[in-house]
Amino acid sequence: MMLRDFLDKLEYEGKLIRIKKEVSHEYEIANIMYSLDEKPIIFDNVKKFNFPVFGGITSNRDIIAEGLGTTKEKLLFKLVDALRNPKKPKMIGKAPCQEISIRNPDLSKIPLLYHLNGDGGRYGSATVSTIKDPDTGRNVSYHRLMEIDKNKFTARLIKNRQTRTTYDKVKEDLEMAVCIGNSVAVMVAASLGPPSGIDEFSIANALDETPMVKCITKDLEVPAYSEIVFEGRLTKDLDREGPFVDLTETRDFERQEPVFIVDHITHRKNAMYQALIPGRLEHKTLMGMPKEPTIYNEVSKVVDCKNVLVTMGGGSWLHGIVQIDKKNSDDPKKAIEAAFNGHKSMKHVIIIEEDVDIYNPNAIEWAIATRFQGNKDLVIKQNQPGSSLDPSAKHEPGKKTLTTKVGVDATIPFDIDRSKYEIVKYKKVDIDDYLG
Repeated sequence: MMLRDFLDKLEYEGKLIRIKKEVSHEYEIANIMYSLDEKPIIFDNVKKFNFPVFGGITSNRDIIAEGLGTTKEKLLFKLVDALRNPKKPKMIGKAPCQEISIRNPDLSKIPLLYHLNGDGGRYGSATVSTIKDPDTGRNVSYHRLMEIDKNKFTARLIKNRQTRTTYDKVKEDLEMAVCIGNSVAVMVAASLGPPSGIDEFSIANALDETPMVKCITKDLEVPAYSEIVFEGRLTKDLDREGPFVDLTETRDFERQEPVFIVDHITHRKNAMYQALIPGRLEHKTLMGMPKEPTIYNEVSKVVDCKNVLVTMGGGSWLHGIVQIDKKNSDDPKKAIEAAFNGHKSMKHVIIIEEDVDIYNPNAIEWAIATRFQGNKDLVIKQNQPGSSLDPSAKHEPGKKTLTTKVGVDATIPFDIDRSKYEIVKYKKVDIDDYLG
């Protein structure tokens, strides 16, 4: 479903909030979004700017599922299918995202937000970015952008991720287009992180029809129905980026990052700017949920995997739960190893069976309490590559972050009377029969 159609649908269903009162891009918008638990929202009147601001369309699984025409329970399998069967998008010659063309960009006219006191500056965060690698082709991902000048950002490029790898190996400026205001399909696909050479826009097109258009000044393609597109270059110049609040809701430190020069801006008539507040629900959902199909694919290679959840409590990055149909005594240990291969930044993983509700934290804790013994069901992996987002990990300048990874087998012991481990359930009755 195209972005504007989806926003109209949410508003018709009473699931979108529209704020008509004048609001400021300096902290106020971010605080309102936070106070409303990031429900889908449109700010019609942003002080000093001509662009409305919207957000919240990927803040929970139910909204994402609706945007992709499915349900929360079927969402994982829709993502898995799109990853396995990408569909090349069609190109069009005339696109809504190029209705307005600006040759001399001025970022001060774009309502980039100040999110939190202590941030390094105004940030673009719902920033779907695309480059072309000379060897592997198109790559699409998110890169937060901190405004530093009239037409310049610093762009956070994470080591060993595709954009950074490409940037490091090319000798000249690297062309990059940044798309702001995208469909749910584009936003989710840009989060998935498939292997090099697999095109995220083709994954988006497999999730929902996503026509593309060639940029005006760069040899790049972008979704035709994006609201705003920055066409520019990642230069070899470095400048300050950060601080910025990241997934764990702790402040990521200041770095020297590449300067991204915006050479050209295109946008739709009556374009809307998309906001995504850092460290909160939408940020976490877009980071963690797309790792679930990669974990599922790896675990499915060794056992019968039924479901995967990357939990909010683990910063939507560090903790995972894997549900399996246990057929052999060593299945949980195989699942633990495979899960860490499927998401290399994950720190702790819990293996459960189908009778445990993967979406219920109390049920997960119950499974650990009643089915887990530390002396035989715990897997500990020391000095493993970990996530820079974990403040408790070992961080040394110029070196990969190291952590201890833990796997928990919270499944029923094999070849034993399962009835001792299963919840005994009461029978629900029609209470009206007793209250008449």
